[in-house]
Amino acid sequence: MGKLDGRVVIVTGAARGQGEQEARLFTAEGARVVVADVLDEQGEALAKELGALYVHLDVGEEGDWRAAVTAAKDAYGHVDGLVNNAGILRFNALVDTPLDEFMEVVRVNQVGCFLGVRTVAPEMEHGGTIVNTASYTGMTGMAAVGAYAATKHAIVGLTRVAALELAHREVRVNAMCPGAIDTAMSNPALLDPSMGTEETSRALDELYRGLVPLGRVGRPEEVARLALFLTSDDSSYITGQPFVIDGGWLAGVSVI
Repeated sequence: MGKLDGRVVIVTGAARGQGEQEARLFTAEGARVVVADVLDEQGEALAKELGALYVHLDVGEEGDWRAAVTAAKDAYGHVDGLVNNAGILRFNALVDTPLDEFMEVVRVNQVGCFLGVRTVAPEMEHGGTIVNTASYTGMTGMAAVGAYAATKHAIVGLTRVAALELAHREVRVNAMCPGAIDTAMSNPALLDPSMGTEETSRALDELYRGLVPLGRVGRPEEVARLALFLTSDDSSYITGQPFVIDGGWLAGVSVI
């Protein structure tokens, strides 16, 4: 028996990184996963490997969301879960951030999450789950990622409101707040294996050794396990909460 037997879960940004690991773990735990992304070639290959359904989904487009939900229901009959994983990151000082760049991040991270909740929640039966991917920077500040941090703070707020509004239907809504995770967002070498991903991963560990109490970056598989917890009945009495998964980074400053 898997923890997600019989459940149908849409995972956005599922072609690689955290979303890919969530799709793999959820499938292993018995879920029928809808792999959703704009990276069609990678997403289709993953879906074929997992025996899952692939849908092209630009999370900032209302029409894409409606089509994704329709495809999921046509294939599986219902939708039980959503993991809003898709996101982008841009580095810039706030005063140097062009409006177009700021709005690009808002469109994917914040609007995408909002549209996911608004489109999928009404289709869920009692006992549905939504997991929104916020960030460590949604709980504190970080220089040079103002647009990203603003959207992730917004996701935490949206999560709490959605949890309150959907609780009467027993639809639970929670947020994950990852710190530095070894994905293409923080480790571009993962986009090009010829660059030596193991070496760059070790370099990231060294970079964060002095910042993160556990002395390394996180792995996408670790975030996937948190997403599984929040999607399964293991978290049946938890809703409206942000869960930080950052190796202790947010705990404070060590002086010893």
